[in-house]
Amino acid sequence: MRIQVDQKNLANRINIVQKGISSRTTLQILDGILLETVNGKLKLTATDLEIGIETYVNCNIIEEGSIVVSSRIFGDIIKKLPESTINIVVEENNINIKCEGSEFNILGNGANEYPELPTIINQTSFNMPKDLFKSAIRQTVFATTQDETRPILTGVLLEIVNGIGSFVALDGYRLALRSIPINSDEDVKVVIPGRALSELNKILDDDEDDFTIIIAPSHIIFNIGDTLVSSRLLEGQFLNYKDIIRKEHKTNVVVNKKAFQDSLERASLLAKEEKANLVKLNVMDDEIVIKSNSEIGNVYEKISAEHEGEAVNIAFNSKYIIDGIKVIDAEKIELNFMGSLNPCIIKPVGDENYTYLVLPVRLAQEDY
Repeated sequence: MRIQVDQKNLANRINIVQKGISSRTTLQILDGILLETVNGKLKLTATDLEIGIETYVNCNIIEEGSIVVSSRIFGDIIKKLPESTINIVVEENNINIKCEGSEFNILGNGANEYPELPTIINQTSFNMPKDLFKSAIRQTVFATTQDETRPILTGVLLEIVNGIGSFVALDGYRLALRSIPINSDEDVKVVIPGRALSELNKILDDDEDDFTIIIAPSHIIFNIGDTLVSSRLLEGQFLNYKDIIRKEHKTNVVVNKKAFQDSLERASLLAKEEKANLVKLNVMDDEIVIKSNSEIGNVYEKISAEHEGEAVNIAFNSKYIIDGIKVIDAEKIELNFMGSLNPCIIKPVGDENYTYLVLPVRLAQEDY
């Protein structure tokens, strides 16, 4: 293989494809990037057998070929080279890299050892704006679990019914639901691994251009022009989230989102000293009192609120309630309570497309 390629373009594509490489792989070949000349371009491929990324970069091909090269070493070399034309020559398993006054010779592996990415058949496809998809990921993926003993909850449910797509994540302590319109004639119900969505979020631009999502029985592919991201889908029965979100409430509170978030974050500074990250909320009249105490001290915060219904004393893990509030983009948020033992439901005021539910921590009444 003999090619000439622009340093900046190649470094950019390496940065994208490296997101498909896992630090936990046991197969040495999966630490590498597959380089191959395809249709007049250089194709870069990386996979950990769960996520696969293919991306293309324009280049001048003098001689066709392919090689697998260490992702870390190759990436570090290319990123440190001058912004100029790079000459890459592969002979057997040796890779020669030249750029201006720099020259490297490194060993690679034969491309025939590299696993092939899945071929998609029996597919459903639809388009979606990148910025809308990114916001749906941002507002849900954080609520997936890291507990591998419950693999279905490490992913985000994408359910499309009558042109409305619902993204749902839950981990047993909180639930995040974001709904967006999707131009699809078919109903869909798949669970996408949280890691795949997090890596995809880093690759997608923030513009309003559409990209294509292709779904097959066991895989999903995101087509972003010169880049394809594929992921296996998670198998299993996702919890019936609709049963968890109640419609009736005894207490309704509207509060300034930033003021509430800032107070919670200050209270959590002491909450972190205890194992449960505990913050206590007293909802009464037209204010919310937020308290936290640990062995080293205590904190008292008070903010004004529009309050309807019963007074409530309730406690939360501060991390779980802050995580949900900080991804909401509205100026005001609405908190709905059904006593101190039932979940709190949080929504942006005037926006029915996002719902966050968080379970309280059970405390004795004298602990508030």
